[in-house]
Amino acid sequence: MQWTDEGIVLGVRRHGESGAIAELLTREHGRHLGLVRGGSGSRMKPVLQPGNTVNAVWRARLDEHLGHYTVEPLRARTAAIFAAPHALLAVTHLAALVRLLPERDPHASLYEDLSGLLDHLDDPGIVAPQLARFELRMLAELGFGLDLSSCAATGETGDLIYVSPKSGRAVSRSAGAEWHDRLLKLPPFLGDEALVPSAADLNDGFVLTGFFLERYVFAPRDLPLPDSRAQFLTAIGRVQSKIA
Repeated sequence: MQWTDEGIVLGVRRHGESGAIAELLTREHGRHLGLVRGGSGSRMKPVLQPGNTVNAVWRARLDEHLGHYTVEPLRARTAAIFAAPHALLAVTHLAALVRLLPERDPHASLYEDLSGLLDHLDDPGIVAPQLARFELRMLAELGFGLDLSSCAATGETGDLIYVSPKSGRAVSRSAGAEWHDRLLKLPPFLGDEALVPSAADLNDGFVLTGFFLERYVFAPRDLPLPDSRAQFLTAIGRVQSKIA
């Protein structure tokens, strides 16, 4: 068995004296592990940093085996990742989210989303809203997508500013007015990538995605939301305070 694919490094763990088991999110083969000979050595260590993109050749006698990777660097992002605290925390959180995907299950569109997000790690004004949108997409990929296309009560498609915590469906301003204190806020930037959110809208977006991630994804696994998520939001908050 052999294939070649592009992959984003999610994590690496040492194996033996000099080897390493690399975990990649590949474009066509999903989240996939493989043994890299010399992966813990000085030559390969910089290549196998989380957030980097590599060209990977995977080989194994049988498809169900762990197999071996041969990797070559395509895009190094280490400098950007270590340039700011929020960037390193974003990579850590993104890796934790992607690990929720079933192993070897292709998610090509999500791969593109992740790649684009990682390319803007150095810009907190871009990476923060993109990460909130990525969490929304992760919910959909895991089978818990929110229906934000029309109002759950009236069927309206305009002026949708709330989300029902029970159904995960959008609610219009008029329909939700009486129960606004029981509904989650739906900031417009989650549905329009051209919009630059305010600090309040960004917070509302992460409250929304965090609520459903915790309810449908992490709590059923007896897991808390990753610490890196809260730490990322704190770091972004500090950046926003300095700008203000």
